[in-house]
Amino acid sequence: MQNKLKTIVVLTGSGISAESGINTFRKSNGLWEEHRIEDVATPEAWHRNPNLVLEFYNKRRKQIIEAIPNAAHLALAELEKKYKVVIITQNVDDLHERAGSSSVMHLHGEIKKSRSTFDSNLVYPIEGWELKLGDTCEMGSQLRPHIVWFGEAVPTYSEAEHRVGQADIFILIGSSLNVYPAAGLIHAVKEQASRIVIDPDANIIDPTLGFRIIAENAVAGMAKLLQELV
Repeated sequence: MQNKLKTIVVLTGSGISAESGINTFRKSNGLWEEHRIEDVATPEAWHRNPNLVLEFYNKRRKQIIEAIPNAAHLALAELEKKYKVVIITQNVDDLHERAGSSSVMHLHGEIKKSRSTFDSNLVYPIEGWELKLGDTCEMGSQLRPHIVWFGEAVPTYSEAEHRVGQADIFILIGSSLNVYPAAGLIHAVKEQASRIVIDPDANIIDPTLGFRIIAENAVAGMAKLLQELV
């Protein structure tokens, strides 16, 4: 019964979804699906060429709809049988939800939703995989992807920081910690909490932060950790 009182907070990055076939955006050539970040994932890109931005996210959305949760997503959902689990993800896919996790916070938005360009509080589910020019909100303004683009504020950051501070066990999975402010969340972990990182490139973590390193991909690493925790 004691384990049920413990809170696990998990911060996931693109590495956990990569094993479901979803491409990560940081590659050696600096391109994301053959596009520069500046051309498809900034407010300036949207104002300059909304058609290109919509086409880019439509393709990503189609890919995500066709993807399925992998064993790492399923393992995190399995942890809810023994712990209170909060997932904070940098990913815009819904694989955590589809795997069965009940508490998921998206730092960078959700690709299967759109929002008004007039009022950011007007958010709508996208039916199917396409969002087009001419699709408007109830105020008559063009809809844009419900994504936090580079250069935009992360509206859920303060809440995420608060959640991280409540963790008895903090797990970092598949994140390069290259994207701020999300990368700063690891500094909100309380001193007495257990800290674990699952990533084949886990040497990115400052050794003074006291993380236990599981230098595996998300699926293999979570299989190992699930056995220990459950």
